[in-house]
Amino acid sequence: MAEPPQTDVSRPSALPTGKLLQRPAFNQALVDQNSDEYLDAIEEEWNKKLDAEVEILVDGMVDIVSLASIGDKDKFRIAQESFQAQSRAESMVRAANSLLSITHSLKLLLLLSDEAQIAHRRDAELKHIQQEKSEARQKVAELLDKSLNPKGESLR
Repeated sequence: MAEPPQTDVSRPSALPTGKLLQRPAFNQALVDQNSDEYLDAIEEEWNKKLDAEVEILVDGMVDIVSLASIGDKDKFRIAQESFQAQSRAESMVRAANSLLSITHSLKLLLLLSDEAQIAHRRDAELKHIQQEKSEARQKVAELLDKSLNPKGESLR
């Protein structure tokens, strides 16, 4: 049997018992959630990310517009406002890129999600809406019957 080549690289025989790649312990509250609560929490997290990025864009635009005032300004003030506008524009570009990343992630989630569940939800919603529609038609027919025939005789 051939021996391994000799090198000056140390090869530990076992991994050290240090804190390599230790994952945080699972939060018991997350484990106890049912799927609807979990999905609601994920949706809320995405909404918070989206709101934060949109707020950055709005604040940046407001700041840039406020910096664009016309008036007597010295060169120092002009340079200072120019720097502020550039830094706001850069933060707005980062926020826009983050929004693009979020939309890309959401598209991937939609494409890779469970299509059967989406179809089932769509069919259940369609059935519910059709039932509401038929109930509304029946109610309208009764009201129309009452208004056209106030004596209580049925037109049917």
